[in-house]
Amino acid sequence: MEKSGCRQQLPFSLLFALWFTCCLAQTTPSNTATPAPTPSLSPKPQTERIKVKLTGFPRKHNEGRIELFYKGEWGTICDDDFSIANANVLCRQLGFVSATGWTHSAKYGKGQGKIWLDNVLCNGGEKSIEFCRSRGWGNSDCTHDEDAGVVCKDERIPGFVDSNVIDAHVDENKIEEVRLRPVVPLARKRQPITEGVVEVKHRDGWVQICDLGWTIKNTRVVCGMLGFPHEKKVNKNFYKLYLERQKNYFLVHSVACTGTEVHLAACPLEFNKPNATSTCAGGMAAVVSCMPGPLFMQNSGLKKKLKISTNVRLKGGARVGEGRVEVLKNNEWGTVCDDRWTLQSASVVCRELGFGSAKEALTGARMGQGLGPIYMNEVRCLGQEKSIWNCPFKNITSEDCQHMEDAAVRCNVPYMGFENSIRLTGGRTRYEGRVEVLSSDSNGTQSWGLICGETWSTREATVACRQLGLGYANQGLQETWYWDSSNVTEMAMSGVKCTGNEMSLSQCQHHKTISCQKSAAKFAAGVICSETASDLILNAPLVQQTVYIEDRPLHMLYCAAEEDCLSKSAAKANWPYGHRRLLRFSSQIHNIGRADFKPKAGRHSWVWHACHGHYHSMDIFTHYDLLNANGTKVAEGHKASFCLEDTDCQEGVSKRYECANFGDQGITVGCWDLYRHDIDCQWIDITDVKPGNYIFQVVINPNHEVPESDFTNNAMKCNCKYDGHRIWLHNCHVGDAFSEEAERRFEKYPGQLNNQVS
Repeated sequence: MEKSGCRQQLPFSLLFALWFTCCLAQTTPSNTATPAPTPSLSPKPQTERIKVKLTGFPRKHNEGRIELFYKGEWGTICDDDFSIANANVLCRQLGFVSATGWTHSAKYGKGQGKIWLDNVLCNGGEKSIEFCRSRGWGNSDCTHDEDAGVVCKDERIPGFVDSNVIDAHVDENKIEEVRLRPVVPLARKRQPITEGVVEVKHRDGWVQICDLGWTIKNTRVVCGMLGFPHEKKVNKNFYKLYLERQKNYFLVHSVACTGTEVHLAACPLEFNKPNATSTCAGGMAAVVSCMPGPLFMQNSGLKKKLKISTNVRLKGGARVGEGRVEVLKNNEWGTVCDDRWTLQSASVVCRELGFGSAKEALTGARMGQGLGPIYMNEVRCLGQEKSIWNCPFKNITSEDCQHMEDAAVRCNVPYMGFENSIRLTGGRTRYEGRVEVLSSDSNGTQSWGLICGETWSTREATVACRQLGLGYANQGLQETWYWDSSNVTEMAMSGVKCTGNEMSLSQCQHHKTISCQKSAAKFAAGVICSETASDLILNAPLVQQTVYIEDRPLHMLYCAAEEDCLSKSAAKANWPYGHRRLLRFSSQIHNIGRADFKPKAGRHSWVWHACHGHYHSMDIFTHYDLLNANGTKVAEGHKASFCLEDTDCQEGVSKRYECANFGDQGITVGCWDLYRHDIDCQWIDITDVKPGNYIFQVVINPNHEVPESDFTNNAMKCNCKYDGHRIWLHNCHVGDAFSEEAERRFEKYPGQLNNQVS
């Protein structure tokens, strides 16, 4: 059957003319009967930006049904005339480098609502699907049985930061924003707001929900949306007296959540009819009370009673409540594979960590890749479980998943208002500038003050960027004379010292009274923030496998001595006679983050070392230490980054950095830099070390010169036994890879009793 047909009850000549015209317009076969106009040769680009997303089930993060957001509504694309060229354009819009295929006949399930485009014909080079030829927006003769999908190559466009998320499948045109309105004046000033009247954003105001039939399951969903893991019973009698005196407008008169939804809009709702005579007869506005997690609780006594999970954690996220999901098994942390990863499973993780329900379930290692075991696959939580460990899942094999499939979450967190007391000024973009904080004087007058830059570092900049909601710190700056566009000149904070985990600068240590030697505005602190960051981690098993002792003649160590790679006693040796005893090993340093690791200094300031014949882009890239039982260094070494480059990469990732011919230095995401055991300075000089039991430690980027998403995994430790002739390393692990209990056992380890290493 053809897409267009012509009527038979007409004179032959007219019939022929119409038939000829219709046949010129026909395109591909179908089972409908609507005329199909020829695809427009000169498409008109839309002024609003077209949004694109992948959705449907089952799918991976780089595949799915294509949906377009146009004129405030999501819709699909028909598969008629669909091609790999169309798929390439769409995949690039989604942040992938290209397409590897496309699907037809609603492989990822049928969409709902509009079918926005039909008979799409792209050349493949267009910047957006809107520039391709088609029948025009909303002009389609298809059904949702013909929804098109794409399969994108699992490689991201460098610098593309829009995350691919598994969506909530809710109609947010009905209900988008929900809030709690406290009725007690004192409660309005406190953050977070944990109790109040449930209100929904409607047009330009806020409206209420009738509480007839309201259940604790509805309360659980509302609390989860607002960032709270638990719900509490509320004193309805108190609110009834108050609400009887208030004028309420009820938009919704019935809500029937199951308690596992991540958004109120995902629950069955009944909306009031405009002409209804009684909107909530016998009821009142719905009121809920929520229990915040320990991180957001102001009552310190109650905070101690509330415990969060100790065998689940989030790593690599820029903001509070987001990160790669890691679980603890047999005292070692590992990751979760993203196969069948859903918002319900993500919400279980969020709630057990003291946050609300999941805002986004992320796939494809969107919060960086782990390094180590992968413990879970195809996790299938229903949403009410206390822990992800209570959910059905499959044990993993190396064939099932790789770390490029690590699952991650973004959790709903309570609104704290931290971003209202900090701002950036003078920068070229909203991600950079001089840091100004809001402070109050003795009279309660508020004003913006500057922060003294004297002690300002990457850690403090990390907290500032987190408080601003701008991701990671790219740089912490102690001078900001080039951003001098504000009339603020007074210092409000000095001596700021953060651990890097705080939610706001006010939680960091700082001077009670301002003490700043360089108090001019040009010495105020500044930041450059970024949505992505690198994350370096050492391959601990390789260190353990490659360690050995070498007695190296002094006449072969002149260059190493020049670069200060020997212990101090080497200066008193009888050069060139004698030798030094060296503990040698290989280092393989992976970048598992979401941005390339690049030296802080540009190549114009790299230092040339004539002896070895290479440039140093970082004075100290790694520290090597041998520690005794009480943590005192008995021997040390260091490695300058004479050549940061991509030695090798995981499958599908291309090398970008190579040191040859004064090339760019760095480590690409998904690649690693190998320092072999047989190169100069890849050792610790243990000539003066006595036999005994020690801790061997390697720290990458020790001075935090280059910002990373996670500094807790920069150190690696091993138990070490040295008998005066031979050396053994065992229990080598990255700093945060073990449980707290296993780490305590490691620190108390008495040493090997024989030469057999288990």
